Order: sequence, then structure tokens, then C-alpha cells
Amino acid sequence: MKIPLSYSFRNLWTRRLTTGLTILGLALVVFVFAATLMLSNGLREAMVSTGEEENVIVVRKSALSEGQSFVSREQANIVKTQPEIVTLSDGTPMATSDVVVSINVPKRGDNGLTNLIVRGVSSQALEIRKRQVKLTEGRMYQSGLQEVIIGKAVHERFQGFDLGGTFRMSGTVWTIVGIFDGHGTGFDSEVWGDVEIMLPAIRRPSFSSVTVRLQDTSSFKALKARLEHDPRMTVDLKREKQYYDEQSQGTSAFITFIGASVTFIFSFGAMIGAMITMYAAVSNRTQEIGTLRSLGFRRRSVLGAFLLEALLLAFIGGALGIIASAALQSITVSTTNWTTFSELAFGFRLSGDIVIACLVFALVMGMVGGFLPAVRASRLKIVEALRTE
Repeated sequence: MKIPLSYSFRNLWTRRLTTGLTILGLALVVFVFAATLMLSNGLREAMVSTGEEENVIVVRKSALSEGQSFVSREQANIVKTQPEIVTLSDGTPMATSDVVVSINVPKRGDNGLTNLIVRGVSSQALEIRKRQVKLTEGRMYQSGLQEVIIGKAVHERFQGFDLGGTFRMSGTVWTIVGIFDGHGTGFDSEVWGDVEIMLPAIRRPSFSSVTVRLQDTSSFKALKARLEHDPRMTVDLKREKQYYDEQSQGTSAFITFIGASVTFIFSFGAMIGAMITMYAAVSNRTQEIGTLRSLGFRRRSVLGAFLLEALLLAFIGGALGIIASAALQSITVSTTNWTTFSELAFGFRLSGDIVIACLVFALVMGMVGGFLPAVRASRLKIVEALRTE
């Protein structure tokens, strides 16, 4: 004979104080766990959304990032003349040859310095990345001048990076003439200028990468095979999404590891709290358990009822933790990308997979915390349970 579900709900409500404290402890642990997963997911989304499926990035073979890559002008021209690449009405290939460097700049409200990515781009840069980048204030930089446009996150986080302001790089003064919205991508944390002016200014003879738009995404394998086997080329070709996903993996793994370690430690406290609550419930309801057994309810029914109470506590705590963590999505944070050693701004991002993972984690804590008290309740002998003190 099974014990009604309402029995478990009623008993939790009867012990409102201990129930509330246990739920709060579980909710806090789930909140930390969810925040860690959301932070890691936000970083990956920011980086992956930086790339487009139709775009291909070309870097030096074995280079881990654009900052470590060198692509000569000859190689860049070879890439741009491939038949798979989109061409405009005037025959110009839809491609941008970029140079990427990092500079040390002060953060707003902070005396510390951090690295900022400066990207020299070709005139097609905004066109090829129009889904990710939109100019929102000021104007586009003029070719041939020491002018730049900056990402929204750069404007918000770095001292002196305002419309009309200036900054110094390699002994040269650059004027900020526009601000663009990178829609949460990695480009939000970059500064863009004319690559042909930046190359001599930073004393670089070659580009860092070449990004092109394919006419058909299915032609990627053919383009990759041809260029990577061309003896004049020492390059790797990657889909832009894949490239930026790889850029986020090191930092994302570190965030997840640190967060999981903290959560693992906190979870012990939550499970012990659940266990104490359930042991107290068993102790206070000894005669009640004896009555249930005398009425014909089996040991497994008593075991199931107490486990159900623990799982209900865990589910409610998990749900509250997830709801609280959802509010973090309005917050933007920044960290150092370990691949480029530059600052990257991104937000917390909740997903269906994270919700499921957090609920499963909460239920596991409830199961572990409630198992031993439930076993003790099921093993109480009827005569001893009914005996009054």
C-alpha cells in the first residue's frame, strides 16, 4: 500500500522553519552551480556568435590565435582569388585582411592596466561582418587616416575611449570617430582601424589573418584542401565559428573547473543540511511512522515517502536557485581570454541544458541527503515506534 503524495507535502508544510532553511541552503548551492555554468556558456556564446557559418578565416599553420599568426600579402592575394569566394558587382572579393595586436590600457574606475585587442581591417570588414557588427554612433573611419571605431564594451570599460577621444599606440595618436555594437560578440571588445595605416605604425610587414565569405558553405572542404596543399601557402583554414569556439575553450574550461570545485564543496553543506532536516523529521514522527506501519503500510512505502520529501525539498530549492540565477543575465562581466591574453566582455547566459543540469544536481543532493534518514524511518519496528516516552 502506497502513502499518498499529500502526506509528504503536508509534513513539509508542518515543519516550515526547517523546511525553509533547507530549501534556502539547496537554492544557494544551485545558484552558484548555475552561475558557473551560465558564465561558461556566456563566454562560449560570445565567442561562437563572433563567427559566421559562411565565413572562413585563414591563419598561419599551427597558430593558436590571430596574434600569433602571420599571413603575407602574396598569400592573402592568393586566398582572395579563389573561385569559392563571393565577389561584389565590381569584381572585388568579399574579404578582409586583418592585423591583430594588443595594447595595455587603463580600465574605467580602476588604476590597473589590461590588454585590449586592436584590429586593423580592410574596407570590406563591416560588410563581411554586418550580422555581428553595426555602427551606432559617430561615423566609419576614413581610409588612410589614423582613425578608429571602437566596440561598445570598449567604450563602457576603458578609460579615455570615448567618441572624439584619442589614445596612443606604438608612438602614434589615434582618434576615435565611431562606436559600434557587436551584439554581444567578441568584436564588442575590439578597436578597428585601417589595416594599411596600422601595419607600418606597428611595424608589421604582414597580416595576421584573412577572412572571406563563401558563395556556398558546402565548398569549404574543397577550398581548404586546395589552399592547405598549395606549396606557396603555410596556412590553416577554419570556419569562423569553429575558430572562435576554439578561442574560448581554455578560459571556459578554467571557469567551469573553478566553479565546479566551489559548488562541490558547498554541496556537502547542503546535503548535510537536508540530512539533518530529514533525521529530525524521523525523530519527531516516530509514533506516526509506527501508526502507518500498523495500518499496513510497508517498509518500502515509508522509505519512498521520506525520499519523496527529500526530493521535494531539493526540487523546490533547485527551482528557486535557477530563478535567482536567471537575474544574472542582465549583468556583463569581463575576463582575460587565455588564448589572446586580452580582456573580453560577455554576459551570463541561461539555457535549457543548464536548467536540466541544475535540477538533476539538486535532486541528487536531495537523494543523497535524504537516503539514510529514509532508511532509518523504514526500519523502525512497530512496537518500538508506538511506545510512548
